[in-house]
Amino acid sequence: MNSEDSPYIFYYILLIVLVASSLVGMRLPLKKAAKMILAWIAIFGVIFILVAFRGEFTDMGQRLRAEATGTEIVAGETVRIPMSDDGHFWVTARVNGQDVRFMVDSGASVTTVSKNAAQAADIPITFRRVMVNTANGQAWVTKSHAETLEIGPIKRSDFSVDVNETENMNLLGMNFLSSLRSWRVEGHFLVLQA
Repeated sequence: MNSEDSPYIFYYILLIVLVASSLVGMRLPLKKAAKMILAWIAIFGVIFILVAFRGEFTDMGQRLRAEATGTEIVAGETVRIPMSDDGHFWVTARVNGQDVRFMVDSGASVTTVSKNAAQAADIPITFRRVMVNTANGQAWVTKSHAETLEIGPIKRSDFSVDVNETENMNLLGMNFLSSLRSWRVEGHFLVLQA
């Protein structure tokens, strides 16, 4: 025992004396007093477990919420995105402060937003149009950029995006994924690390 433990031992002794004196003051039969002491020990044990494992309970709560609602789990600089029922990973990102729902697509070279999402997020629609190959064939897109793109604690500034004027799909592409320290699939979760 060191000197740092002394105040805690004092509080524990004080707590035991307080509980014992209240039981003695009630003048209960020994059997009933023993039951009450065991009940108090159980109550303090449960409180101790809840406090000691609060981090694990928080993680478990976040995971249950993610499974139930399909939202991402944020822990430090890591974002875990649950797989949707359609087999894709969907995430809500903040683009220029506006919520935009993206499908994560490692087959897309550049993050692509629909014209509606671009207008809602104040992404400038320039005159630099190029033809790109998509899963649905070739399409014209407009080269642009978002001032900010954020997913949980992961933030990118002056971020290149393509604006697709014909499709209403937002794709989080490889230009975002390759900017991360790492990304991987673990079971039914896509794990992004800033």
